[in-house]
Amino acid sequence: MAERTADTHRSQQEEPDQELDVRPLRKPDKHPTIFAAYAELPVGGSFVLVNDHDPKHLREEFETDHAGGFGWEYLNREPRDWRIRITKLAGTPLPRILTDTADPASHSGEADITGAVWKLQVRDRDLDSNIIALPAGGTIEAHTGPDHDVLIHVLAGSGRLATERGDLELTPGALVWLPRRSRRQFTAGPEGLRYLTVHQRRQSLLLDTSRIGAGR
Repeated sequence: MAERTADTHRSQQEEPDQELDVRPLRKPDKHPTIFAAYAELPVGGSFVLVNDHDPKHLREEFETDHAGGFGWEYLNREPRDWRIRITKLAGTPLPRILTDTADPASHSGEADITGAVWKLQVRDRDLDSNIIALPAGGTIEAHTGPDHDVLIHVLAGSGRLATERGDLELTPGALVWLPRRSRRQFTAGPEGLRYLTVHQRRQSLLLDTSRIGAGR
């Protein structure tokens, strides 16, 4: 019985990895197919990806979504025949540090149209999170919030949050709850205003670009 168990274990170890050849697929279908195959793997399982080029962008996506939890081993690097063994090392994405909110230099990129200088980029998630930066005197004009609650943590600078019944002073360390559909307007102080938002994920949370502006 022990010998039979050992033989079974040895045959499982020697069983070749399944191949996933994405070369015939349309480009938009390749990455979703690969991630779907990865999701089906048991911990310790792997497949050999066959592609016509070095999928560097795919690896970047794996690093974003599964940092520390996957294996990536090149087996062949010939023209139109790249083979990479991708192994699932953890059952779920691993907890990890995303950024240092105490260090503005770690999220000092140019703000997008929403004022965000950092966004949570992991694709498979239940939450959205952003770091919003307003210049001195900058504003997000009065508007009705989205249909979900938003939690805000003020990181730096100062400002004012106008509500239906008065203003709230925003200073570093303040933790602010914005109830769903509540009216709000942000105005940054003389040193600007930077805050972190966390809320339930939805497809997009874009403010009207006309509502964001520098102080006049």
